[in-house]
Amino acid sequence: MTKIKTAIIGAAGYTGAELVRLLVHHPVCELVCLYSSSQKGKRIDELHGDLIGDCDLRFTDVIPHSELDAVFLCLPHGEATSFLNQHSFSESTVLIDLSTDFRNESAGFVYGLPEVNAHKVKTAKRIANPGCFATAIQLALAPAIQKNWVQAPIHVTGVTGSTGAGKSLTETSHFSYRTNNLSVYKLFNHQHLQEIKQTFQQLNPEAKEEILFVPYRGNFSRGIWVTAYFPFTGTKEMAINCYKEFYSQAEFTHVTEGELDLKQVINTNKCLLSLQVQNGQLIIYSAIDNLLKGASGQAIQNFNLAFGLEEKMGLNLKSVVF
Repeated sequence: MTKIKTAIIGAAGYTGAELVRLLVHHPVCELVCLYSSSQKGKRIDELHGDLIGDCDLRFTDVIPHSELDAVFLCLPHGEATSFLNQHSFSESTVLIDLSTDFRNESAGFVYGLPEVNAHKVKTAKRIANPGCFATAIQLALAPAIQKNWVQAPIHVTGVTGSTGAGKSLTETSHFSYRTNNLSVYKLFNHQHLQEIKQTFQQLNPEAKEEILFVPYRGNFSRGIWVTAYFPFTGTKEMAINCYKEFYSQAEFTHVTEGELDLKQVINTNKCLLSLQVQNGQLIIYSAIDNLLKGASGQAIQNFNLAFGLEEKMGLNLKSVVF
């Protein structure tokens, strides 16, 4: 099979490095360019020591535009737009952006939540990868939104690991702040709410209920745990059957009727969902790895769909349980 020549723009950060770790083992991907102006000339295994023996490419600020079949954009939010204004790629090159810049489906990008938009992604050349909290929340609520079960404000809490804040050190991502600590940020106005509402409108044009989202910074490195609930008059069995039917064709999203914990999804591209009905509320727990299903893993899932490959190719990862 012909290899897909691929570049990662912004390969020095958390999501870029996670892409390298996955793509060096992808059977039909050939990494040809790791772009980083700040790390130019350095071998990637000097910066990410775990890649010794897996990848010896050097960071560069020169992009072989005409040679590329696929480009992953792992730039800080707001920088992908300016980068694409300065760099032109062939119309046949698949661009997958991991920032917030094009999640409103502007500039010819489609929103790449495979469980909802796989049909769009399969024919797309410009794909906007969803946000991490957005992924966990949308997958928790999409079946209920489609069924029009939500008739009141949705209460959502979510806890994310420190890698969700990116590699650059800030006061609230510093070890001495995070350890033995928990804090709220962006109360009710997290940037991912816009893309969530966009998907819900697509699933159900009548979906207008408010999402009251409380995001927490967690005392762990990776993973997201979301709890969402709203008034519900049905039974737990009804809800589980609905969710299983909705995700019956989904390769990575599964409903479990057993106990759910965050470690079940770490180092996987899975989203695991658990449902409860109690006190007249439908409660949905949603767990993902923020760097995989919430970022780089889902980006490769979209890459596979766009190139007509098996959706799970390069993503058969095993969870680290302990």
